[in-house]
Amino acid sequence: MKLSLLGTGAVGGVPLYGCDCPACLRARSRPAFVRRPASAVYETDGVRLALDAGRVDFGQQFPSGSLDALLLTHYHMDHVAGLFEIRWGKGPTMPVHGPRDTEGCADLFQHPGLLDFSPVLEPFASREWGKTRVTALPLIHSKPTLGYFIQHQGSCIAYLTDTAGLPPETHAFLTAHRPDLMILDCAHPPRDARPRNHNDVNLACELHRSIQPVETWLTHIGHDLDAWLMAHPDALPGGIKVAHDGWVWQSEP
Repeated sequence: MKLSLLGTGAVGGVPLYGCDCPACLRARSRPAFVRRPASAVYETDGVRLALDAGRVDFGQQFPSGSLDALLLTHYHMDHVAGLFEIRWGKGPTMPVHGPRDTEGCADLFQHPGLLDFSPVLEPFASREWGKTRVTALPLIHSKPTLGYFIQHQGSCIAYLTDTAGLPPETHAFLTAHRPDLMILDCAHPPRDARPRNHNDVNLACELHRSIQPVETWLTHIGHDLDAWLMAHPDALPGGIKVAHDGWVWQSEP
């Protein structure tokens, strides 16, 4: 199984429009530090699943018929923006699995085109594509939001973006199943007060310690966290890495 990160940025991305902080200046001069909307693609044994569609070039990344399904974490614009163009295209219907959300992104629901939003995923429900099993995990965010636990032949990945902490049931599930890789939201540097919609470094480290995945990669990263990490390069404990666009994780054959 292989997971490729297509984007690792928070809303606004890096560099942030109009910002001249050290992280934004670095990203403008060094493309490797640019962060696009948080998203990924999972591939194995002929199965190809996209996780979120916030990049506006989504249709160029995934030509018609190249995906088995799209897994949406939630319906905020930085996770669905790439769907607005492709819905008017031609070709087979694209199944879009996501949380039950009566509002969703209203215009997409009203005019779905070739997008099929009917396969709603309930918390802890699972679906299978070949030998791949995906379980939906509820997260804590300002809209109904799901993370995804992906299993294939003994390997497992948890994809958990846009959350502040975890619901007890989700935490218990992850502790019991201990992912090989946990892709975890971390938008902010350490804060004095508990954050509301996205993890800060304190919460992310706390979740890594309590769940004990083999490895944690941080995603949905804001420019202020990148700037803080530039000033504190040794702040993260072992086992936690700051992911970047283009990173790839692959299980042992």
